[in-house]
Amino acid sequence: MTSFGQLPPPSHVLAHISDTHLLAGDARQYGAIDTVAHFRSALERLTRIDPPSQALVVTGDLADLGEPAAYRELRSLVEPFAEGIGAEVVWCMGNHDERTAYSRELFGEESDAPQDRVYDVAGLRVVSLDTSVPGWHHGELTDEQLGWLSDVLATPAEHGTILALHHPPIPSPLVPAAEIIELLDTDRLAAVLRGSDVRAILGGHYHFSSHSTFAGIPVSVAAATCYVVDTAPLDRLISAVDGHQAFNVVHVYDDRVVHSIVPVPDAPEVDGFGADLAPLLEALSPEERLDMVSRKDSPLNTGQLDLDAPPLGG
Repeated sequence: MTSFGQLPPPSHVLAHISDTHLLAGDARQYGAIDTVAHFRSALERLTRIDPPSQALVVTGDLADLGEPAAYRELRSLVEPFAEGIGAEVVWCMGNHDERTAYSRELFGEESDAPQDRVYDVAGLRVVSLDTSVPGWHHGELTDEQLGWLSDVLATPAEHGTILALHHPPIPSPLVPAAEIIELLDTDRLAAVLRGSDVRAILGGHYHFSSHSTFAGIPVSVAAATCYVVDTAPLDRLISAVDGHQAFNVVHVYDDRVVHSIVPVPDAPEVDGFGADLAPLLEALSPEERLDMVSRKDSPLNTGQLDLDAPPLGG
């Protein structure tokens, strides 16, 4: 990865995917959405990210109905893909998931206990925290879970910690009804996280992208690959739409974490440059690169270069 900016390349790259809601067989979510096909499209988009992700972090609602066959389908899609790019897979429980099937099908364990786990991604610790409540859609954390998390965070990781959970500990002002099923008693989680090495919190649940802070830590909520909640509907309290699906890519630097939204559906290109521009830019010095790209009357910006698209800005 060539760095064209002031910073060196990131130390870690993570794909943050959420709310896949896979269904067994040929079933359609709400009779309309092929959640498997949408997830396949997300993975295909992910192949275009360079450098490839070192981990796939899937923040819950993996299976829409908690069906064992849906988890097996998910593994059949994710594990070969992750192996192909050398990525770790980090699963999180969501409110649509069922602990027994989740534990058995994803980890080969028989358990109905909270599914909390720790992963090491080249020195970056990723903690998967189970915020689900069996039989309910809101989120909670037990005293035992918070004690476990406190013990995990007592020893800092080499590159810090990313906390991944389904219910994000932030409000949902654009869709207030979603706050009915938010994570409860978040002050208890905040008390554990303050002063720790947690650098970012990744969440899902809301089905639209959102960002905030919690206990002084940046929070990033990925949208869904199945359907997205329309945050500006007309005369609707809640509106689920088959469009605007997205996932996030997380770039971890020494002193910051960058979260970028990647749309799943393709859209028509109206301007751009082909890959043949990349080696040209890489061959230039930083000063030459700035002159070529930033100066408005440069050969690049006036269309004098023999490239496959009109000048920047059309």
